[in-house]
Amino acid sequence: MIYLDNAATSWPKPPQVALAMQRFLTEVGATPGRSGHRLSIEAGRIVLEAREAIAELFSVRDPLRVAFTANATEALNTVLLGFPVPGEHVLVSGLEHNSVMRPLTELHRRGTDHTVLPHAGDGTLDPDEIRKAVRPGTVLLVLNHGSNVSGRVLPVREAGRIARELGLYVLVDAAQTAGCIPIDLERDGLDFLAFTGHKGLYGPQGTGGFVLSERVDPRHVRPLMTGGTGSRSEHTVHPDFLPDRFEAGTPNSVGLAGLAAGVRFVLEKGVDEIRRHEEMLVARLAAGLADIDGVTLHGMARPGERTCTLSFCMRGIATSDVALRLDEEFAVLARAGLQCAPLAHRTLATFPEGTVRFSPGFFNTSEEMDAAVKAVATLAAAARRSAG
Repeated sequence: MIYLDNAATSWPKPPQVALAMQRFLTEVGATPGRSGHRLSIEAGRIVLEAREAIAELFSVRDPLRVAFTANATEALNTVLLGFPVPGEHVLVSGLEHNSVMRPLTELHRRGTDHTVLPHAGDGTLDPDEIRKAVRPGTVLLVLNHGSNVSGRVLPVREAGRIARELGLYVLVDAAQTAGCIPIDLERDGLDFLAFTGHKGLYGPQGTGGFVLSERVDPRHVRPLMTGGTGSRSEHTVHPDFLPDRFEAGTPNSVGLAGLAAGVRFVLEKGVDEIRRHEEMLVARLAAGLADIDGVTLHGMARPGERTCTLSFCMRGIATSDVALRLDEEFAVLARAGLQCAPLAHRTLATFPEGTVRFSPGFFNTSEEMDAAVKAVATLAAAARRSAG
């Protein structure tokens, strides 16, 4: 079996992730921050370890500015629904996931408008488009760091610099890039960074969060939920300090134990080493697929401007059928369709059919890439014969 769906969730995980979760369940098990006994204290230490690992990865000085959520979707919703106010305006790239576009649609209903920045047909974004789109009331720029459809990486550092010049705050969706591409919150000029734990950070599903830069006053972001935090329990008003402001309810401590182990794996291997290996894999895939008659790559970026994800279509076969046959006939696991990103597909002119997406990861090999290319070539040849 060849697993090429790491853009959905990374697999396999480093062994230490499962071991950390097993240890938490069998040796700790308590709720952090709620009790004063030894197991609760140990649970709190493990959650803090996860917070510190994330802060180290993104070069954040204060780990308390890392807020955990159930996933990147919740993180994005927290910022999008909690930061702009009615009458304000948001700029957004044309490669966004529905985790951004659906909250923006809800914001529009509440009186906060947004403008989608224009892209070239291959998904390229000229950062100067930000200057052209700003209007009175624009407060936030939202960028998908790496497209979950084409793998294109947007120029967030240059965009962040322009946004700062214009007085805008910057929210980056790093679901596809955290752990795969170096990110430095301050150097890159980012104010909010949303991440998921179960992709490039190798944690379990059900983990994620966001980071706030020191420029952001957390009191200016309304929490998505309020409730028990284990702090200031004498008050019915939710705490306004970090991270409690955004962490109501019992946390996914066992998941965060796994996330801490996953992030430590990334830090030990080094993001640059991971990126080099994944770039080799996607380059090998792209070169092989580009040579197949009847296969078209969509939105393919140059080396250094892409993640380890690519999309293609095959003449004569629906994308869903391609993915099904790859699985059933060749044990190659991919994703087909719109990948929850119809806006990106409109930008790439692949809507409504979508694409077949290959997304290898750090644990894949060059031999597996060759086998996947051979499988696609076999299907394409069969399609050509059927077409006569």
